[in-house]
Formats: sequence, C-alpha cells, structure tokens
Amino acid sequence: MVRAAPGVLLWAEVLAGPSTDPLLLIADAGASGVMWPDGLVTRLTEQHPVIRYDHRDTGRSSTTSGDATYGVAELADDAVATLDAFDVDRAHVLGWGMGGHIAQLLLLDHAERLASVTLLASGPLPGHGGGTLPGLPTALRRLWAELDDPRDREGELAWRLTLDRLLHGGELPFDAAEFRARHERAMAHAGLDDPVGAHVHLAVPARGAALARRSAVSGEVPTLVIEAQADPVFPPPSGALLADLLGQARLVRMPGLGHALGEAMSDPLAETIRKHTMSIPTSA
Repeated sequence: MVRAAPGVLLWAEVLAGPSTDPLLLIADAGASGVMWPDGLVTRLTEQHPVIRYDHRDTGRSSTTSGDATYGVAELADDAVATLDAFDVDRAHVLGWGMGGHIAQLLLLDHAERLASVTLLASGPLPGHGGGTLPGLPTALRRLWAELDDPRDREGELAWRLTLDRLLHGGELPFDAAEFRARHERAMAHAGLDDPVGAHVHLAVPARGAALARRSAVSGEVPTLVIEAQADPVFPPPSGALLADLLGQARLVRMPGLGHALGEAMSDPLAETIRKHTMSIPTSA
C-alpha cells in the first residue's frame, strides 16, 4: 500500500521483468490496476518490470464514497508517489484514456522522472488551442448518466458490458465473456460490486498549450501517441492532434482499436509499445 497523500492509500504491485527499466501503467477513469488485459501485461513484462496500481476510488485504494475532492492533478501526484514507493527514479509510462491525461501532466511537471511516455486512446489536455474535437456520442452520454443508478451484482455486470460494447467500437468482434471475466476479477479484487462514479466529472487542468510549448521546444521525453481508430471517447483525429501539439511525438494509428481494450489487440499493442521503449533505457 502506497501512502500517496494524507488519508490516501493506494494498492500497487510490481510484476517482474527481465530488465531494470520499469514501466508504469496508468489506467483509464474508473479502472483499477487489474483491468488491464492480461495478455498485454504479460507481453510487456517480457521486456520490463511492470508497475500497476489502483487509482483512488478504485480497487483496494482509498475511497471517498463518490464525493471526490480531487482532480486529475492529484491523480498525477499519486503516480509519482507510486514510483517513489518502489524507489524508481525514472520509468517508462503508459497512460490509457484518462491515464493519458495524467501522463501529460507528468510530462509538464515531472519530466525528469520519465524515460518515455506512451499515450493510448487519449486526447489533448484542455486549453490546447489546436482545434475542435468531436463530442461524446449520445448513447455513451445517456449510459454514463445511469452510472449511479441502483443495481444488483448481475445488473451492474450487465451495465458494464453494455458500456464496454460501446467503448469497444464497432470494428472488431466484442468478446462479452472476456470482458465479463475481467469485471468479475476487478470486483473480487475490490471486494465490492459498486460502480466507480468519482472519476466521471473530475476536473482536467487546462494546460494543453503549456504542454505543447514545452514539448515542441525540448522533446526531452520520447513520446508515442497511439490513436485508437474506433475509439468513441477520443475518436480520430484526437491522437493526431495530440501528436501534432506535442511536436516531438510519434503517431501510430491502430485500426480497429477502441477505447475498451480487448485481448485481440494485446499483441499488436504490446509490440508497438515495446518498440518504443526498448531503445530508451531509464539510465540514458
């Protein structure tokens, strides 16, 4: 358990890998550390020790009963506290969705702690000034409005699978059994079946322009942007815009990939991420 702030404890673990270059996984909103696809994590541990952790209000970490008094900036501090707890000076970072926003804040405020960054199925921080992006589809907005509705365990699982099906996008087959098993694992890990509502309306700092200025000038942290071509939350051209704003970032467009990460994409995702990190040791 990581003491991230007064009254805030975070569950975290290290999965052994062959090198001394750790990779920190920063999950999406509402997702505990065990929601990463097993296949993706296993492939990543073939190259790196992998650190994963539960955000506040997820898994076994401290809860606020839905009355979150923190924002994404505090979640970025939690990521740094997790590195500190394992005595990691520099790490590769993979941020998924909201985790990509957290990783962007790390680029701004803690670049010295980063060996590289991969931003997966994410978009620019607010205030980027780089153009208008599509809004959320109506079906997603309606479903998220039901987040806190009372449901029994089976009803909660059914609601999560409906959400995952939408987030998965419509280009690849959706494996309901796979996603159900992952949610059952997350429920067992947390010891409860309740939805995570605290992250839905978290304030994201409007620092996109500052990040663009800094990254375009320095390029000090090798950054990869993976644009999920079937992502309804950060649809194209979100990734391309983010890579353009960062200036030094490399863009990879991944056809078929949605916002919900399925095992079918674990191998190509892991290969893309490992190609980015393998040549950038933390000691460099």
